[in-house]
Amino acid sequence: MSDIDTHLSGTAFPHSEAPLGDVILETRDLTKHYGGVHALEGANFTLRRGEHVAIMGDNGAGKSTFVRQITGVEQRTRGDIIFDGKPIHFENPMDARNAGIETVFQTLALADQLDVPDNLFLGRELVKFRFGPFSILDYKAMRQRTLDALEKTGVKIPNIRGTIERMSGGQRQCVAIARTATFHSKLTIMDEPTAALGVQETAQVESIIRTLKEAGEPLILISHNMRQVMDLCDRIVVFRRGRICANLLKEETDGQDVVAYITGAKTQPEYADAA
Repeated sequence: MSDIDTHLSGTAFPHSEAPLGDVILETRDLTKHYGGVHALEGANFTLRRGEHVAIMGDNGAGKSTFVRQITGVEQRTRGDIIFDGKPIHFENPMDARNAGIETVFQTLALADQLDVPDNLFLGRELVKFRFGPFSILDYKAMRQRTLDALEKTGVKIPNIRGTIERMSGGQRQCVAIARTATFHSKLTIMDEPTAALGVQETAQVESIIRTLKEAGEPLILISHNMRQVMDLCDRIVVFRRGRICANLLKEETDGQDVVAYITGAKTQPEYADAA
């Protein structure tokens, strides 16, 4: 029996029991210190396959730090990460992508001078022929797979050959999200995907998230948008002062309750150290 089968804490699934094979991601005592600053401390977190979980908290609460440890952007101070049943230690974000974790960061990480297919396949280009150290890329296949991904997510880009720098903020965000649909990711992470978008563009991104849900793909959503979180997610994990302070099922809470945990007015007993 693997470690992941024998270590499913009672706080991982509040008020419910999850099948052991249901776990796609687990962190144990995940911690990140920057010198004397404890940005993340003892984060125990579990995500089930097909589950959409929101991470909420004030600025500086540890949300993005948590994601950076999972995706290899930074190296953790201590703790364990188990992904898809195996302990992992990603050296960089490309390792995480190759393992099946697609992340849409606030900065989007797009190459402005490249077009849509080049951005979607950046670092994972399709090759038609290899001649020793030289390769001929399969641009036709990459363009077709780009169109397929845009259709799957409902993203409308009039000209996929246009450079990213000529696109609106909403189109750029949708390209970053469509990149996750181009490959068969095991986990999608979105960090404030609609923070700078208008109403129509936000609706488009939320539609993509619903599509991922219908496809049974797990998602971690970092968001300050309470309406969005309540509409799109199954569970809400609240961070405060670098620690998890609440783990809430959506149907057993409301916006006012979540805000109380974010501000510190309430703390679940098992997370009393986060108060």
